[in-house]
Amino acid sequence: MYAVIQFLHILISILLIIVVLLQQSRGGGMSSVFGGGGGGTDSLFGSRGATPFFVKLTTGLAIGFFATALILVLISRRPTPQSAIDKGLQEMPTEQPILPGETPIIPEEPGAGGE
Repeated sequence: MYAVIQFLHILISILLIIVVLLQQSRGGGMSSVFGGGGGGTDSLFGSRGATPFFVKLTTGLAIGFFATALILVLISRRPTPQSAIDKGLQEMPTEQPILPGETPIIPEEPGAGGE
């Protein structure tokens, strides 16, 4: 699930960059390179140009970008479920195991010596 949302986030980011670069700015922008700077009636998007379309597309992509970013943060903060092996390792005693053939060392009580 995380990988799918991450892929969508990257795709939306790339599309957002492209749409912002294609928007017509006051100086003409990159859209004039592709024939959108004239704004005549023979253009692909009509006499008003592609401005309303690109504004709506930019708004939609920005909302999608923020939504996927928020979802990714919320998913990554959720604790991952532990496996049975991890739980067993946490519950293991910290003492050294006694191997066969070894005598266990029993600590003496303080003050019980030959004093």
